[in-house]
Amino acid sequence: MKFSLFTSAILLSIFSVVASSFIKNNSYYLKQLPKLQPAENIRGDLDNSLYIVIDKSDYELKVYDEEGWYATYPIVFGTKDANDKMYEGDKRTPEGSFKVILKKHHPKWGPELLLDYPNDESYQKFNDRKAKGLIPRGAKIGGGIAIHATRPGEEWTVDNYYNWTDGCISVKYTDMQDLFDYIPVGTIVTIQP
Repeated sequence: MKFSLFTSAILLSIFSVVASSFIKNNSYYLKQLPKLQPAENIRGDLDNSLYIVIDKSDYELKVYDEEGWYATYPIVFGTKDANDKMYEGDKRTPEGSFKVILKKHHPKWGPELLLDYPNDESYQKFNDRKAKGLIPRGAKIGGGIAIHATRPGEEWTVDNYYNWTDGCISVKYTDMQDLFDYIPVGTIVTIQP
């Protein structure tokens, strides 16, 4: 089959419009395809220029690289109360600077990035609040905070800002598969109000 230069130009234009529309409608602000290969990320021993900022008030997880903003994903938490986590069981998401310490697959919601909560900063805040009487004497600090997916059929929880976790950060199942592929162990995660 022979195409003229004119026909080729028209087909290329149509493809560009369709591809542009597809990208705009089927991704949540993705800037470009991930630069790292999943096998490199799982090792976690490479120089990592990626970092994550979680903005609780905007329900957004933003990924940055050495050039700046990279991608944004919608998220939900455990409660509408955007205050800092005080103790185990309050369903709040902790604030501060954390690190991805483990990548694994959870049996219910699939891929997850486990954070190093509680870290030294978390213990300091917890002990200060306990000393001031802001936390019950028998309260524990808790743990197991992660960035993880919704269950496969429950992406609507993110679309409807339905906070359902015990203090973790929940990303749509399909978005979490993407994040899991290119976020390495060691990535710094800042959670802010």
